[in-house]
Amino acid sequence: MTTRIASHRGGALQWPENAPTAFRNTAQLPVDQVEFDIHPTSDGEIVVIHDATLDRTTSGTGPVAARSLAELRALTLNGAPGDRIMTLAELTALFAPTAITLRMEVKPDHEHRPYPGLLPRALAVLDEAGMRGRTVVTSFQADIVAEAVAIGGLAGAIWLVAPHVQDDIGLGGIAAVADEIGARAVSLRQNRLDALIRDELRARGLAVGAWAVNDDDAIRKVLKLGVDVFTTDRPSRALELRGR
Repeated sequence: MTTRIASHRGGALQWPENAPTAFRNTAQLPVDQVEFDIHPTSDGEIVVIHDATLDRTTSGTGPVAARSLAELRALTLNGAPGDRIMTLAELTALFAPTAITLRMEVKPDHEHRPYPGLLPRALAVLDEAGMRGRTVVTSFQADIVAEAVAIGGLAGAIWLVAPHVQDDIGLGGIAAVADEIGARAVSLRQNRLDALIRDELRARGLAVGAWAVNDDDAIRKVLKLGVDVFTTDRPSRALELRGR
């Protein structure tokens, strides 16, 4: 099995994260997946941005969900002044002609609460483009992963395991939660993953991925481990080290 590579936020160490420029460049690469994050707008649209607030990556401030799409379009993206925030529909249209799988992280709001109805609305957008079956849903929130599994029709649903959760519940707890929510795949931070952990999770029937895989040593490590898939902010370098 070839380890799959996901361009994280469109390749956040190569181009401005979650920006149209990043996604257009990613679409030209032979990566397996493109990873991105979604939040709702105040007028019912879905936009591609990592944080629940605008402050870090745009010229705006405050919660994303408090702004209309028109208000968000008026903002500039840091590092990409010619770009504007993309909608989920625009991103799906960009990648539909490619062979790249969408890897959609469903984010909580600025108080870390799930957005009511966000996932079904996002899936409706994917369905309009015929892309649900080419989309993997991910989240650090187990309830969102459970919702994705229950709705179905996706290419996969992955529970992202934060280091503090791994510390709190251990591998047995991770496997138990995954079983409870119906997840068949988990992803751990790369510096919290080794061959023993990989083997134990796989022995429990789980596919194993890694995230935060950015420097050369980390990329080489996860390739040697043979993880199922990893996200990286340096997709071009990851492809080189994998041998494309």
